[in-house]
Amino acid sequence: MPSAARPVLPTTRRACLGTVLTAALLPLLLTGCGAARDVPEDARARQLGSQDVVSAVHEDAALSATLPVAFRKSGVLRVGSAIGVPPIAFSPEDGAPPRGVDIDVVDAVARVLGLKVQRTHVSGASLITGLNAGRFQVGTANLAVTEEREQALDFVLYLTDGSGFAVRDDSKLKQVKSLDQLCGLKVGTGTGTTFEAELESASKDCVADGGKSIGISTYPDAASHFLALRQGRVDVLMTSSSVLRYAATQQPGLRYLNEIERKNVGLAVKKGSPLAGPLKNAVDHLIEDGTYDRILKKWNLRAAAVPAARINPGPTP
Repeated sequence: MPSAARPVLPTTRRACLGTVLTAALLPLLLTGCGAARDVPEDARARQLGSQDVVSAVHEDAALSATLPVAFRKSGVLRVGSAIGVPPIAFSPEDGAPPRGVDIDVVDAVARVLGLKVQRTHVSGASLITGLNAGRFQVGTANLAVTEEREQALDFVLYLTDGSGFAVRDDSKLKQVKSLDQLCGLKVGTGTGTTFEAELESASKDCVADGGKSIGISTYPDAASHFLALRQGRVDVLMTSSSVLRYAATQQPGLRYLNEIERKNVGLAVKKGSPLAGPLKNAVDHLIEDGTYDRILKKWNLRAAAVPAARINPGPTP
């Protein structure tokens, strides 16, 4: 996923859940809403997520000893990271290293295991191929766990996320309990995402029931979603609830509504990788010592917390 030129939510390049890893096997999640009044952009881009909650984390010798010998010798954890939109992962405006919950969690996990992160910024399409080819050992892209993905990769649960909705402050829409409420509305979402497929199916149901279809507008990146919302070209955004919930805390005029389901999100490793166990134990360590909570609090993601890490947890919490 290309790095963003600006980390402000309305102008960041790609929402990670909306990235397509492969067209058939790994479709992900994404979002959109609007009226006539333009929503101003937030001006706090450079300081967004700059507070340090990771550097105090130290190696746990017992856990690092469980790493395969090759990892202990190299002292490096090669990570492929999709860089897109806050609070998941984004490139700060001042050119500093990427920030986000994915960045903080992996950096903290690496510290617990006594490893240094060597991060490669990857597009969604190259994430799975890079893992399987050994170009990196861990992949992060706010990846929702699905049964299909678990056939291709192993996942270490570290977060949950959902299908969320957001509108502008002047919208009359208060809550979306089911997609049939979107019949006749213009909805923005990500190109090639599970959101798009869900909306297309719901739109057919709208017509079959004698109603109006959903006007689905798809966009290749988060900047386009939020611009469409500000300019009133869509009525609702449907995407990752973590992205929308965080956006509403940063962007004036944007109102987060709710989510209709949650999915497990995992750190991805090659199928059968011996790294899965140590990663799980390191996440559990961070949960127990409070670092995990501090990371989620920083990114306004406490609602996405898991009580414990699991390997291949299945799709739903």
